[in-house]
Order: sequence, then structure tokens, then C-alpha cells
Amino acid sequence: MANNQNPSSIQTLDPEAGQTFPTPTAPVPQVTGFSAKGVVQKVKTNLVFRSKWAELNGAMGDLGTYIPIVLALTLARDLNLGTTLIFTGIYNIITGAIYGVPMPVQPMKSIAAQALADTSFGVPEIMAAGILTGGTLFVLGVTGLMELVYKLIPLCVVRGIQLAQGLSFALTAVKYVRKIQDLPKSKSLGDRHWFGLDGLVLAIVCLCFIVTVNGAGEQSNNGCCNNAARENNNNNDLVGDDERNNERKRRSSKLRKIIFSLPSAFLVFVLGVVLVFIRKPKVVHQIKFGPSSMEVVKISRHAWKRGFIKGAIPQLPLSILNSVVAVCKLSSDLFPGREFSVTSLSVTVGLMNLVGCWFGAVPTCHGAGGLAGQYKFGGRSGSCVALLGAAKLVVGLVIGTSLAHILNQFPVGILGVMLLFAGIELAMCSRDMNTKEDSFVMLMCTAVSLVGSSAALGFLVGMIIYVLLRLRTWTKDKPLSTIWMHKSPEQV
Repeated sequence: MANNQNPSSIQTLDPEAGQTFPTPTAPVPQVTGFSAKGVVQKVKTNLVFRSKWAELNGAMGDLGTYIPIVLALTLARDLNLGTTLIFTGIYNIITGAIYGVPMPVQPMKSIAAQALADTSFGVPEIMAAGILTGGTLFVLGVTGLMELVYKLIPLCVVRGIQLAQGLSFALTAVKYVRKIQDLPKSKSLGDRHWFGLDGLVLAIVCLCFIVTVNGAGEQSNNGCCNNAARENNNNNDLVGDDERNNERKRRSSKLRKIIFSLPSAFLVFVLGVVLVFIRKPKVVHQIKFGPSSMEVVKISRHAWKRGFIKGAIPQLPLSILNSVVAVCKLSSDLFPGREFSVTSLSVTVGLMNLVGCWFGAVPTCHGAGGLAGQYKFGGRSGSCVALLGAAKLVVGLVIGTSLAHILNQFPVGILGVMLLFAGIELAMCSRDMNTKEDSFVMLMCTAVSLVGSSAALGFLVGMIIYVLLRLRTWTKDKPLSTIWMHKSPEQV
């Protein structure tokens, strides 16, 4: 669980979010323990708005992953979208209050892939797989075994999984942009037209707009983060210069500040929603108000068996690596000074599925890609995902499953653009591998994960190579035969 920073230590300038935040004048005393006052103080701190526009923008960063999977399961397997929205909305709000960072809530991808590939893998099997996966993660968390797993897995292997997941997202995103998609069947139907309300030109314009506003996300990017500081420095440096030059530079600085403060992802998403009603105005008549009916899913013995073998077993390695270990590493990288426990992450993933899956909500987990995407677009606190959760909750209660009719008309090219940035941001986390050995392990792990479409296989190969390299170092770069045969290197 995240240990919150003292508010007095919060930086006044956030280069990534593109906003300038006020610095508190006095430190707020930390309340320890589990008293009601301590809990309230913690929630208030975790849900504070660093920047309203940036947090709202960051909330859109995970939709490129969330919408395609949930929509496909809704249309192809009759998933209860209303129930899913309500439960995932509650999860978003709770995780935001607990961790104080944009901790994502994403559908479990391996279970979703199995359900979409196998027509006999229905809602009971999906929910059984989610419950079993969640129960396993819960046990690993409460027993402390997840901490042991976290300590034993080297960083270069985790980076390999992150790089593979990021590149996988990016490649899928490019496919969404270039090809017309049948999301329920996860199939490409041909090349996308250049023009139209879901054409290549629209996707390219959205991509260029986001790049212009957000940049590449470097710490020293040219966002509005340092505009105030630059303006002050410029004013000092330009003493004695022509007043018209000063005025022109001040206007330019203000214009840059306005442009770089725009909630790019939010505006792009709103554009997509507007285009839905332009493309198919009759979709309004398909909307039914009121929440979807909620009932306990009946799971047969056969469904439990199929859910475990075909759903839980393939999902567990991915959940442990990408939803717990990789998220913990990435959270510590993106939010230095805070501590994130794999125990709490494992327990929250477990509880989400042990509760929601019984009522038909999609199996969920945290995800490094979602965290990277929300961070890329400006999410810096728990308020980011809390906003997203509140929106899901309201939509789930107001129109429920009818939202599927709207999402089915949403421009897939725009979804691809949003998913592309999430994937690239996650992949860029691997840039801290500075030694050749670490880079070698990471890239081997990534290559196997991508080609085999299995994070578990990539992890296994990465661990084996890491151990072999450590053994090689342990022998001081001497051939193993010099140890086995008691010969010197010159004799071999």
C-alpha cells in the first residue's frame, strides 16, 4: 500500500502533467494508525487534485485498453456491461483512495482472449476463471508469498515483461488505426479508408494533436511545467531589451501555456463520442435508461473446471507479473519516495474478483500499461481514477448495458491512438537498463513473450538466461570446463 508523502514535499512543478501546483506553506501533520481520523486524512491526501484538467485528462489514458475488451465481451459473450461498469467504477474509486496514484482497473486479458476465441467459454466460465485467479492472488498476498516472488524476480526480467506488454499494446494500436476492426470477433476486415468519420486522416490528426500537447513525456519536456519559471528568468535576462520583444515573448509563453495545458486525451475522447451520434443518429433510440438487472451467476462444476484449466492457469502468470510485480516496480519508478507493497496489490486484485465476479462483472486486475497510459496523459493522484470510477458508476446506473450501442459506433482509429500512447509509455520504462547483460536478458524475455504471445514463457526464458549469466560471472568468466576438469584456461 502506498505510503503518502508529506504534502509539503510535493513539487510545485510537474513536467509530465503540464501543470504548476501550489506549494503548501506548512507541513500537514501525518496521522498514523488505523483511527477514523487517520483514515479520513489518508483518503483526503490520496484524492487531492494536483491539477483538475491534468487528472481529468489522465483518466482517459486507460480507455484504449478498457473499451475494446469490455465491448467485445459484451457483444460476443453477453457480458453484463451495466454490472461491469458499476463494479469497476467502485474499484476505481477505492483504489484511488487507497494508493493515491492513478492505479488502473483493467479486464484480465488472457481470460478475455480465451472467451473470445472459444464460443463455448461463456459467462459462467469467465466468472469462474476470475474468481479462481483472484482467490489465488489473495492467498499469495495474505500469506506473504507474493513478497518473496517480488524479491526473487530481477528487474531486467520485469522490464522485459513490461517492454513486451508495451510493444504488444503499440502493435495492436497500429492495427486498430490501419485496419477496419470487428472488435467482438477480434478480426481485421481490411484497410481503413483515408477519409471519413473513422478514417486514417482523423486518427493521424488526433495523434499529432496529442503529441503536440503532451510531447514525448521527458522530464525536461516543453510543457507548461516550467513556463512560469522560464518567464521569470526571461524577464530577468531581458532587462534593458526592447519592450515589444518582452511583450511578444510573454504572449508566446502564455499561448504555449494554454496549448500545453489542454486535456488532449479527454478532448479526443469527447470528439469520438460526438462522432458516434453523427455516424449513427438512430443510436439515441437504442438507449434505455436505468441500471441493468443484477443477479448472482450460476457456475456449474463443469464451468469451474473449464474456467480453471482454460482461464485461470494462463491468466495467473500474467496477473502475477504484469498486474502485481510490474505495477509495483512501475509505481515506484513513476512516483519516487512512495512505497508500494506487492502484498496490498495482490490482495486488492484478489478481493475485486472474489466479490464482483459472482455478480457478472468482468474479471479485473491492475495493469502496468494502464498505469503508464494514465501517467502519460497527466494522472498524478488517486483523484484521476476516482473521476473515471465516478463516471463509470453514473453511466452504469443511468444507461447500463445500453452503452454498448454507443461504444460499438465509437471510432476504432481514435481508440487505437489512445492505446498507442499507453503502450509506448509502458515500453519506455525499460530505458533504465544500462548494462549490456541486463539489456540482453530484457530483450530475450521480450522477444520470447511477443513471439510466443505468453508472458509466462518469456518470464521463464528470461529467468534461465539471468541465472546462466550470474553463473558465468560467478566463475569469473572462466569456461565451466576449467572447474569440472580442474584445468587452467590455457589447457582447455
